[in-house]
Amino acid sequence: MRKLLLLGIAIALGLGGRATAEAAIVPGSPIRHVVIIFQENHSFDDVFGVLCQERVAGAKRCDGSTTGKLGDGTVIPLGHEADIVPSVGHNGGGQLMAINGGLMNGFQKVSGCAAPENRCYVQYQPSDIPNLTRLARTYAISDRTFETVAAPSWLGHETLVSATPDGFALKPGANPTAGTAGTVGLGWGCDSFKDVEWVQPQTKSVIRVPSCIPTRNGSGPYKPSPVQWVPTIMDRLDANQISWNIFSGNSKPGIWAICPTFADCQYTSQKAKQLYARDVLPAAAGTLPAVSLVMPTAANSQHNGDSMLQGDNWIQSVVNAVANGPNWSSTAIFITYDDCGCFYDHVAPPPGSSLGIRVPMVIVSPYARPAFTDSSTASFASMLAFIEHNWQIPALNSVDGTAYDYRNSFNYLQIPLAPAELTPHRVPAWELAYIRAHPFDEDDPT
Repeated sequence: MRKLLLLGIAIALGLGGRATAEAAIVPGSPIRHVVIIFQENHSFDDVFGVLCQERVAGAKRCDGSTTGKLGDGTVIPLGHEADIVPSVGHNGGGQLMAINGGLMNGFQKVSGCAAPENRCYVQYQPSDIPNLTRLARTYAISDRTFETVAAPSWLGHETLVSATPDGFALKPGANPTAGTAGTVGLGWGCDSFKDVEWVQPQTKSVIRVPSCIPTRNGSGPYKPSPVQWVPTIMDRLDANQISWNIFSGNSKPGIWAICPTFADCQYTSQKAKQLYARDVLPAAAGTLPAVSLVMPTAANSQHNGDSMLQGDNWIQSVVNAVANGPNWSSTAIFITYDDCGCFYDHVAPPPGSSLGIRVPMVIVSPYARPAFTDSSTASFASMLAFIEHNWQIPALNSVDGTAYDYRNSFNYLQIPLAPAELTPHRVPAWELAYIRAHPFDEDDPT
């Protein structure tokens, strides 16, 4: 009887032959596609501090600051950030120093942010990121989304799909670097032969282990590892016959590819679902899976040393592809950043939590509340919670199991919103030449 009821819901929602993958959608939800655009290295105030000073009639103003606090208590204005994102440190240890127990006044201790330059005490004007600004003004914005843990890119991507750092160290908390194999492979995962810090449960001492989460039987790392297997959202989706893809990299998957970090993905049939970043654009024209994890190439990433505007154009291209495709009416797009960069933010993580620094979050959908600010505490695990609740699948652990799922940002009964008008903007030729002359360093020493 329940199967017939679910099939009826699927038919009513117009799913037709795709009922197998979508039958478990929670009754009443029109969302059949979730797209997560996971950009690089910016805090909330860095991106939306100025935008939040706008007063929008009938709408709550988001919590953004245009000033920053130094360690001695001095308050300074946040400077206008250059389009080429400044090189500022953002490893786990640096982020914890910046948070400074919740005082949010330790950013000068971050590598590259010392006085008098104060390179992390800067922010963008809305006109610097025109497409993301248009989306933030049109749809919902979360001003209380924090990193799941205070860590740089590798753990940001790992926790995006697992909701746990799985024992990997937050301090010093650097990205993977060359291991002991005598060779180095692509990216940061199981096939990279790279190592990263991990905390021994009994002694709490930090040791270096392969940057690879093993299978249940311990296989996968290039050498024996004490790291334990954990499930991912990819596992949950597969178990419930829900389609998914990771879109990452250009001619190779890249350091942010996610799949290579998990032996259960890299060395199984899941690997075939790891596609290139550019593949999301034709997919949006008609083959969009239920869940899409979209990682940019370095040039489009808005990473330190790259162009903020070029990344804004990338965001525009992905959102426009969905908006102009057949799935706009059933899609929720989450646009956020994998870590702080690490640029100043004035809002402390909730006391007693393990959350990191606040990051931008824009929620784009025909059913997003227009010009809405969602101030419920959230993290990367909140996107997992949204997926899990929408498709009625089990949580991975207590982190996503108890995470807020952005439900206040949606109104499924409202008149659906139209796509926002987005256009690409020209990046100065000298900036493109500069970026070509200063290629991204995969070891990411900042």
